[in-house]
Amino acid sequence: MNQTLLVQISDLHIREPGRLAYGRINTAPYLEKAVVAINRLPQTPDAVVITGDLTDFGRVAEYEHLRDLLAPLTVPVYMLPGNHDERHVLTQCFPQLDYLESTLANQYTQYVVPVGPLRLIALDTSVIGQSSGVLCAERLAWLEQALIDNAEHPVVIAMHHPPFNTLIGHMDQIGLLQGGPELEQLLRRFSNIERVICGHLHRPISTRFGGTIASTCPAPAHQVCLDLSPTAESAWCLEPPAMQIHAWDHQARRLVSHLALIEDFEGPYPFHEGGKLID
Repeated sequence: MNQTLLVQISDLHIREPGRLAYGRINTAPYLEKAVVAINRLPQTPDAVVITGDLTDFGRVAEYEHLRDLLAPLTVPVYMLPGNHDERHVLTQCFPQLDYLESTLANQYTQYVVPVGPLRLIALDTSVIGQSSGVLCAERLAWLEQALIDNAEHPVVIAMHHPPFNTLIGHMDQIGLLQGGPELEQLLRRFSNIERVICGHLHRPISTRFGGTIASTCPAPAHQVCLDLSPTAESAWCLEPPAMQIHAWDHQARRLVSHLALIEDFEGPYPFHEGGKLID
């Protein structure tokens, strides 16, 4: 196969079994559908990365429910915390995930793992008890060393809070409020960074950043309403759920990203019949 596939899902907001997020939506069945969609992709992914807000309140029962919901996935799963998570509870509830072990000894959930020829660098932007994100000098120094150590590989950086303003006012108010300019300056030093992939926004958004492309991923359940007013109401809606598929083209040596809907829909239907375009 001449491709390496990294599937991104984000902002699961899993509650305890039977509990509703925001008193209205059961997010668990939506994640179940996402897992089914990932497992039935025509090409088997090499890994799944979940860019934060795994649970709604970071409780043990929520992570235990999440563990059961993710169990049917047949490929490696890499997780990082968002502002709704509690990183130490996450680590305690997933003891089988070696890449999370350092979280118990360190303050942040940060690691580097290979995904085919790619190097996935997980960068922790969360602050426990705070909705907005931070990249302090310590985290940026860790990232700098990780980039130096992996300068010979194409790199994908995964983080929860996007390091750019999305123009959705109420979300930018709880975005990455510290370290964004320093991150952009750091990334410009490395030409091998293919993507910065983020969560938090519950929408597909992309922009140029630090000499590469930074993007956010929609959620498997609820989305943030699209309103580009600085005074936009803090609200969510049930637009079609989706995920991102980041495909490394081994021949062209570039990353190609696709938005993939999770819900069932009609098709596939053929364009041609008997070698001719159907009239």
